[in-house]
Amino acid sequence: MTTWAIGDVQGCFEPLERLLAELGFDEAHDELWLVGDLVNRGPDSLGVLRCLYAMRQACRVVLGNHDLHLLAVAAGAEPMKKKDTFGDVLAAPDAGELLDWLRQQPLLHYDESRATVMTHAGIPPNWSLADARRLAGEVEDVLHGGDASAYFRAMYGNDPDRWDESLTGLDRLRVITNHLTRMRFIDARGALDLVSKEGTGTAPPGFRPWFEMPRRRAADVRIVFGHWAALEGRCDAENVEALDAGCVWGRELVALDLDTGERTACRCR
Repeated sequence: MTTWAIGDVQGCFEPLERLLAELGFDEAHDELWLVGDLVNRGPDSLGVLRCLYAMRQACRVVLGNHDLHLLAVAAGAEPMKKKDTFGDVLAAPDAGELLDWLRQQPLLHYDESRATVMTHAGIPPNWSLADARRLAGEVEDVLHGGDASAYFRAMYGNDPDRWDESLTGLDRLRVITNHLTRMRFIDARGALDLVSKEGTGTAPPGFRPWFEMPRRRAADVRIVFGHWAALEGRCDAENVEALDAGCVWGRELVALDLDTGERTACRCR
């Protein structure tokens, strides 16, 4: 059995097919972790969801910001944007089945046997693993409940810009969501910069990549994340694995063998 973690697919179904073939992935024996952003920007979000749904028993998925946006649009809580490319999903005859499955996915997956945790954007330095699991669970309870429409309507926005345990209601859920699905740069006060998207050398004054902050409280577990395409799947921080190599931007879709550390990449055509 091999367990592979794969970076942001973002609707690039054809590269995903080629990568799985190159890995010799066997859903009867192997396991696939996906760091989120399964959909949007690429040409075939529907193909990606159908592929993963068909082998869902072998998949461990966490939600990314684009996945949450699709769910919000499907729920009527947010209009589609000009750059959105998931209209094929919304129009599909099996949309309900696929979207119900997607909405049931978590924001965080933890494998105690490997001391490895996966979220879309990482874990902020001021959260322990226990904090991250607890707070992800608060959002998951709402997502997996009967009506998440209020959450979807309030999900968008950059404020409050930092975590505070005293936060309540939809503000609390928005901040948790932003940390787990949109985070890149953070400052010593714990404030997020959710505007800058380029490489680590472009941090605004006073900010650093979250994984470069000293005394990270979750440094004792390996963190597998995606989201930050400008990193091109590379991160030098100890016990941190960046997997978004920008396939949707014409670069690579990357798979990491979680037991050996071997990486396999498939270039997007």
